[in-house]
Amino acid sequence: MPLHVHSETVSWAFPVSLTVALLFSAWLYLRGWICIRVGSANTIPPWRAVSFSLGLLLVAAALGSPLAAYDHNLLTVHMIKHLLLMTLAPALILLGEPVRIFWIGMRQFARRSLRSVFRRSPVRRFARVVTRPAVCWTVSALTLVVWHIPTVFTLGVRSATWHTVEQTMFFGAGLFFWWPVIQPWPSSSTGPRWSMLLYLFLATLPCDILSGFLVFSDRVAYPVYFSAPRMFGFSVLEDQQCAAALMWTCITLLYLVPAAIISSTLLAPRSSHVHNLQQSQFAGGPVQQRPPRHLEVV
Repeated sequence: MPLHVHSETVSWAFPVSLTVALLFSAWLYLRGWICIRVGSANTIPPWRAVSFSLGLLLVAAALGSPLAAYDHNLLTVHMIKHLLLMTLAPALILLGEPVRIFWIGMRQFARRSLRSVFRRSPVRRFARVVTRPAVCWTVSALTLVVWHIPTVFTLGVRSATWHTVEQTMFFGAGLFFWWPVIQPWPSSSTGPRWSMLLYLFLATLPCDILSGFLVFSDRVAYPVYFSAPRMFGFSVLEDQQCAAALMWTCITLLYLVPAAIISSTLLAPRSSHVHNLQQSQFAGGPVQQRPPRHLEVV
């Protein structure tokens, strides 16, 4: 349970339940990863295991470290937790191919039971619908906007239960958002890959609007912080502007990374073909044509 601060001094308690849950997830992942490396030629590269582990560590840092104790004192800390739970940790976890590895590591009877469930048409249709880019974008945007409405934000600060709901929704919305971008197993592509560039660009708009409003506003958007002890010499308004600037900058840079990777992936085959064509024409030799897509081995 997240710790709520109501005194001038910030205290922190070790989150036993969260630690047990994260360690259990790490154990299940390691068990499946070892099974894949031992019993299959198509192994999961070590960097994916490192990515998954780092994602779990970021969840622990956001929810179980002393950082969590400052959440109700500084909006900047709240934004840092938001970035960890909704942006960084979900992306790293999905890059680790967790569904595939957990599936391999399951007992046979559990795998058979789940397979019979997933083969049902309603379940498969539901899975296809909820993982569509439009749905994932909407879920993440609504989660961001709704939880930063002042009245809803105040509810999360003053209620331990709603604060837990808020953090759970942040993390879940982050998984939804990154799913069509990373496309981990067993997802399938629902459209052209270049559409993810538009998806990432549109995803920056709610963050830009929210952070721009908070940065340039001369009024405090969340009066609940007036009753919190001031720390590090920040006034409430300065804290608000710092938090907004942090979100604005980090979201832009973090979304730029996958956009650059996708762009380079899309342009690499074409660039290679153009380069080979130019080299062949310069040398006066025959031009090597690329085979049709349906003849290529994937």
